[in-house]
Amino acid sequence: MKRFASRLLAGAAVGAFIAPAAMAQELNIFWAEWDPANYLQELVNDYEAETGVIVNVETTPWSDFQTKAFTEFNARGSAYDLIVGDSQWLGAASEGGHYVDLTDFFVEHDLGNIMAPATVKYYAEYPGNSGKFWAVPAEGDAVGWSYRKDWFEDPAEMEAFKAKYGYDLAPPETWAQLLDIAEFFHRPDEDRYGVAIYTDNSYDAMVMGVENAIFSYGGDLGDYETYEVEGILNSPQNVKALEDYKRLYSYTPPGWSKTFFVENNQAITEGLAAMSMNYFAFFPALLNPATNPHAENTGFFPNPAGPDGDQHAALGGQGISIVSYSENIDEAYRFLEWFIQPEVQKRWAELGGYTAHAATLESEEFRNATPYNEAFYQTMFRVKDFWAVPEFAELLTSANQRLYPYVVGGEGTAEEALDALAADWVETFKKYGRTE
Repeated sequence: MKRFASRLLAGAAVGAFIAPAAMAQELNIFWAEWDPANYLQELVNDYEAETGVIVNVETTPWSDFQTKAFTEFNARGSAYDLIVGDSQWLGAASEGGHYVDLTDFFVEHDLGNIMAPATVKYYAEYPGNSGKFWAVPAEGDAVGWSYRKDWFEDPAEMEAFKAKYGYDLAPPETWAQLLDIAEFFHRPDEDRYGVAIYTDNSYDAMVMGVENAIFSYGGDLGDYETYEVEGILNSPQNVKALEDYKRLYSYTPPGWSKTFFVENNQAITEGLAAMSMNYFAFFPALLNPATNPHAENTGFFPNPAGPDGDQHAALGGQGISIVSYSENIDEAYRFLEWFIQPEVQKRWAELGGYTAHAATLESEEFRNATPYNEAFYQTMFRVKDFWAVPEFAELLTSANQRLYPYVVGGEGTAEEALDALAADWVETFKKYGRTE
């Protein structure tokens, strides 16, 4: 990954923090197995150098992450002192007593103003608008897009596109343009396809993909305070958004019925698609010539705006929480005090972590550090998320069961799919006593 251009001296910059004498000699942080976890391990080596406290970042594959974490939680195990958990876990982990309440810490350190507002809302606060906080925003992430600059900038392609659609070929600023460009470049006889999107229905890929359309079409998943979904989830805006997501699917490469971040990066590295949806955390590999032969010709843009100008994106990323069963809670607090310092957040960005620290995100230094950082900066102030209630897994399962057959299987209509999903969610919320 191209490093965050910084004048900081790695050792001296974060060395201004002097921690109190440590009670614990070791801390264990649990996270999923991906590049940001490696960057975190590099970052916490600075903490060890300053305090003498060893910090281990233990990882497990994404497919096992939730299961392994909650197995340890439910056993009230002390294997982990902190965890970088998914935003959707906030409800289950807080109501289950697995996370330490960080509200006082949040207020004391003014994190509501220091961190990007959306990351506070979705990574840290539960219930929504309650003023109760359970995590510190750690790894910002959201869905953006990569594209083939050389295809877009080819004079012949530019001329043909303008002749057909009446405007210049460029990275799309609206979903209408996204659909036009996907249609234009979809040429199966040339082994060239318009777009790559998320379709995997085993966890949250399909739902995150659809959310990018729903949120930017002015829709939402429901009322997060009253749990009302009827008329919101199946609104006309959401019906149109789902129809257009299905239309995008018609411009994907063959066999694109079970795809997530690996395949969507491959759509670019293998020269298959003009544009590809993916989380920003997976874009560094697209700038590495060793992993992308088209690295020099790969560009990036944020999720486009919808028909009425709304522009949002599905949230990824995680907050870091203290596990309530830890035997090193005091040291975990001291670590968080170190982690939230501006100098440490800059260092985190320098190493490749996606900081949620607002001042760092807004700095010209960060925004110009890579070809995708500007799009990331824009996106992190526009993100929206899925339900973070304890029953989120049940809501997610029913969403996959309703959306996948329509988008990939061509069954029924968008309105029928969303009406059925709204009915499912109404029953789920009644079952858990959230509505009558």
